[in-house]
Amino acid sequence: MLYKITRFLLFLLPAERAHYFSVFFIKTALRIPLFNRLFIAPKDDSRLQVVLWGLTFKNPIGLAAGFDKNASCFEAMGKLGFGFVEIGTVTPMPQQGNPKPRLFRLKSDSAIINRMGFNNDGSLDVVERLKNRKEGGNLIVGGNIGKNKWTPNEKAEQDYLIVFAELYPYVDYFAVNVSSPNTENLRELQDKEPLKRLLSSIQALNVRLGNPKPIALKIAPDLNNAQLDDIIAIALALNLDGIIATNTTTSRDGLTTNPKKLAKMGNGGVSGKPLSQRSTEVIRYLNQGLKGKIPIIGVGGIHTAKDALEKLEAGATLVQLYTGFIYEGPRLLKQIKQALTHHVN
Repeated sequence: MLYKITRFLLFLLPAERAHYFSVFFIKTALRIPLFNRLFIAPKDDSRLQVVLWGLTFKNPIGLAAGFDKNASCFEAMGKLGFGFVEIGTVTPMPQQGNPKPRLFRLKSDSAIINRMGFNNDGSLDVVERLKNRKEGGNLIVGGNIGKNKWTPNEKAEQDYLIVFAELYPYVDYFAVNVSSPNTENLRELQDKEPLKRLLSSIQALNVRLGNPKPIALKIAPDLNNAQLDDIIAIALALNLDGIIATNTTTSRDGLTTNPKKLAKMGNGGVSGKPLSQRSTEVIRYLNQGLKGKIPIIGVGGIHTAKDALEKLEAGATLVQLYTGFIYEGPRLLKQIKQALTHHVN
């Protein structure tokens, strides 16, 4: 009930402003003694632990990239109960992203449209915040990396390598983002040959840096089976550490929001409930093709504990939330954990 009231008030604000206010409120609340007890999640049941890539996740529920673009609130989100937080997408140089407004709620669909465009402070500023990461914590932090919008695809590799090298000492794993629909032509990097070259270069740098970090590829839900087969082949050939499935979709199929309202909102990726089924289909298809050899992080349309369990049963090892967390609040984390604990009994 408390979150329903809070959400009602937040939804009176423009979506992007509400996001920044929410982050400010959470960080402030966690600093206030007594009051912070309402927000800090209890210690997780040890049965929720997942060991992956030699890392121990205190629970398999992560916060997807896009919420904490600049590594400004990852520790606060860990206190709310997330087992891992993926920061970013981070680019080499700071960029403002696309013109505002660029974030829209589809309330009747429990969805969001965004065309943020990799707005972030740039890798150097993000690194300065990551340097303050508390030692000995049990929160896993991933770094989601991308290219600047003005960098042509034929030079994209250099952008990814720059961010990778700068974030390398401070994150536990990397997510290579070639699947956002909001940077022009970015998704062309998912094509077989460009993708293979990019990932090979990143892996080579990873080895040169001396203590290789896990590298996961984040893919779009809009790929057809032939394209997914290419992803599977590349992942197996390069012995990729993981695949994150999926990013937002450009499809507007099945939405109940008024078409005129959608047209007014314009382009952007859809996240939330409408993505749930397709995301799970992609996870299942990948898992069958990979034969369990490469782990999958499932993300897209998780609004209930049942949604999370479906993705895990389809083949995901971990799951991530974003839009579901916006609509359902911290109680969603609690519900998923309860379901998972019951599931392992």
